[in-house]
Amino acid sequence: MLNCKKSITIAALTCITFSCALANLSQKNQFNDLRREPDAITVITENETNDLKFASGNSWTNGDIVVTAVTYSGGLKVQLKAPTSAVKWLQIHWNASLPLGWKYLGDAWERAYGDLEWKPLDPMRIMPWYFLASNGKITHGYGVKTGPSALCYWTADKIGITIHADVRCGGMGVELGQRTLRVCTVVCRCGRLGETPFDAARAFCGEMCSDSRMPKEPVYGFNDWYCSYGHDTAAAFLTNAAYIVGLSPKSNRPFAVVDDGWQWKGDNGESPGLWNETNPNFSKTLTMKALAKDIRNLGARPGLWYRPLIANTGDPQSWRLQRDPGILDPTVPAVREHIKQTVARFHCWGYDFIKHDYTTYDLCGRWGMQMDGEMTSDGWSFADRSKTTAEVIHDLYQDIRDAAGNDSIILGCNTVGQISAGIFEMQRIGDDTSGQEWNRTRKMGVNCMAFRAPQNGTFFCIDGDCAGQVSSNSVSWDKNSKWLYLLSHSGTSLFVSFPRETVSLEQEHALRGALEAASQPQPLAEPLDWQARRTPVHWVLDRKNIDFAW
Repeated sequence: MLNCKKSITIAALTCITFSCALANLSQKNQFNDLRREPDAITVITENETNDLKFASGNSWTNGDIVVTAVTYSGGLKVQLKAPTSAVKWLQIHWNASLPLGWKYLGDAWERAYGDLEWKPLDPMRIMPWYFLASNGKITHGYGVKTGPSALCYWTADKIGITIHADVRCGGMGVELGQRTLRVCTVVCRCGRLGETPFDAARAFCGEMCSDSRMPKEPVYGFNDWYCSYGHDTAAAFLTNAAYIVGLSPKSNRPFAVVDDGWQWKGDNGESPGLWNETNPNFSKTLTMKALAKDIRNLGARPGLWYRPLIANTGDPQSWRLQRDPGILDPTVPAVREHIKQTVARFHCWGYDFIKHDYTTYDLCGRWGMQMDGEMTSDGWSFADRSKTTAEVIHDLYQDIRDAAGNDSIILGCNTVGQISAGIFEMQRIGDDTSGQEWNRTRKMGVNCMAFRAPQNGTFFCIDGDCAGQVSSNSVSWDKNSKWLYLLSHSGTSLFVSFPRETVSLEQEHALRGALEAASQPQPLAEPLDWQARRTPVHWVLDRKNIDFAW
């Protein structure tokens, strides 16, 4: 017989196990647990569409294709075997009941573009990676764990939920041979009565990612992009960086990041970027190694920008991507080695913050807002046909991580968050803000901060991009100051991009306060009206209710 102590423990565990089920009953069973046998699986190959038949155990088959879906406590593991077929897509469907009166929120393929929004149920809506279902009182989550080997999106209607897993190699079917592909792990979370939709979203992000990688301290500082849009000089950079350092607190020193424009572009000025020398227009005397030392002498930590996959005139044809010869193919071993050597060089120069950019666009040929139901077009492949695009992306990210060293901070810009989580410390969550146009900052900055803030601290540290200006009147300070305040009190990272000569006394006071706030750990900002607005007005910052007139 069980003793009393053990009985109490089991009773407590039983209570926890069924607490979600009880919540379901009170909500008329609106939660759909996808950690079960699917109701239909379809596989699309280069030649045909196959509806798989349930075989035995956890397997579905058709010809040489075998899909297994194994339930465990944390989710549903989906695997694929196809020794001779070139597989493009898996579609896995569950019969489910989804209420029409609720609102639904999906994520974005890579960065968001100011278009995230809670909407009514729409069977045509593409929801990349995960989606939330909410009636305002309870919020359920459905998604895939981070690090999948497929590019996944969801569709849903009142009678079912379907995950679409793109396992193509570029735009052609993957050739797995004898390899078993771990496609993805489907996870879901039953909402809790009493939690806010934002809290539920954050909790679900935590369940999707069990191995997030975070900076040891809050990240903040200076980035020169919106000062000059790629036409900076080393002298101006050091002047502006020194100014920001002077406004920053003495503890937890700021970063100073050199953005695009520092790299040598070749004798004819046409090369997209060689990463071993300094652009003479940036400096005729300073090497990048010397610049890193000067930045450190200012009291800042050096960082720089890098575009890994852009090809140069001297790169061999065998290195180049089939879809676009101006881009390097990261499945070519020599290209992987080239990228690792370049990133290692940055580290040796003394840069312990690396912002790498454009990889999703360069690999896929599309921006996130152009992807809809597929990240790239049909009809092309990487050199190595045995890997899915998701695996290619993962390997590229891991190469950058390994070459940079564990003591460096990596910021992915135009990268895929569901794949970079656990590899990079930081992720740009939206498209560029602006040092010239307020409407762009409001759209790309405020919207993306509101709807992707739940990923902060659960996937990585999010970067909402800079608060910046080109000249003293390029952006209305009445508006721009609000964006600076939200960023600096959001509990996320803060980068400012202000030329010293444009800063007024009022702006200097605000900058000093923003840098001080961002240098310290803070509660995560919460948008209170994000289910009603694409650009939320009502926020909780540092446990205080703040309203913004955007």
